[in-house]
Amino acid sequence: MMENLALGAMWFGTWTDERTSFEILDRFVDAGGVWIDTSNSYAFWVHESGFGGQSETVLGRWLASRPGVRDRVRLSTKVGAEPAETGPWPETAEGLSAAVVKKAIEGSFGRLGTDRVELYWAHMPDRSTPLEETVGAFDDLVEAGTVARVGCSNYPVWQLERSRQLSRTGGFTAVQQLHTYLRPRPGIRPSGLRFGALSDEVLHYLEHHPDVALWAYTPLLSGGYTRADKPLAEGYDHPGTTRRLAALDEVVAETGTNRNRVVLGWLSGGHPAATPIVGVSSVEQLAEAIAGVSLALTASQRERLDAAM
Repeated sequence: MMENLALGAMWFGTWTDERTSFEILDRFVDAGGVWIDTSNSYAFWVHESGFGGQSETVLGRWLASRPGVRDRVRLSTKVGAEPAETGPWPETAEGLSAAVVKKAIEGSFGRLGTDRVELYWAHMPDRSTPLEETVGAFDDLVEAGTVARVGCSNYPVWQLERSRQLSRTGGFTAVQQLHTYLRPRPGIRPSGLRFGALSDEVLHYLEHHPDVALWAYTPLLSGGYTRADKPLAEGYDHPGTTRRLAALDEVVAETGTNRNRVVLGWLSGGHPAATPIVGVSSVEQLAEAIAGVSLALTASQRERLDAAM
């Protein structure tokens, strides 16, 4: 089940110090963890420089200090959201031109201390660059053998499908969007991005294209399921949330676990199955995430969770 969990490294090097980051990474690998998810833009919005790269840098130091571990993990990083200059974002985002993609992957390789990544993401759509150009740039990386496969994050379905038609190498074969058990009110953008949250249309596409993997970011709503000091966002304040939380708590009682574990079990064991990206700041939180993706829900429990509206 550990291949169904991605360790989110967003805060490594900023909110999570290097020593703690190394400890989490070591425990993750020791437990059989494989996927580590980062971006060249992490975490520009909290760093004094206004630019990202801190997460990749810490990961690179960890890899360099652990001989042989690079062959045991799969790296997932992104391009497109890093600020090209200081100023209002996303207006300053680097975008996805061929030149940016080529320069960005070289920068990521330098920080990570590697010559390949297993999954490279278009972090967000770039309206100023033709999709043909972006897809061609990704194709070049796949054909060169430096990127195993590519995915898109926060994309509309039509661009996902169009990329696959344009590509020489298969196009985007993974989708990464905000996905969790609770659903926001219609018209709400919980991620802040127009196509950030997983929609029923994306799910329908994935049901008919099993070769496209689903990755879920913010699966635990930043502590909103279990922490009194982390209340759910206002967009989740509606009757459907009350009903889904009631169903969730019913399954929690039956499994003797907690909301976080049931949510992760629901995601990783769903149809289509999702790979939750869990950002943790301690080894205790990591253990909780591992227990969650290892939780096998019964058919009855899953039916009740799905039916609550």
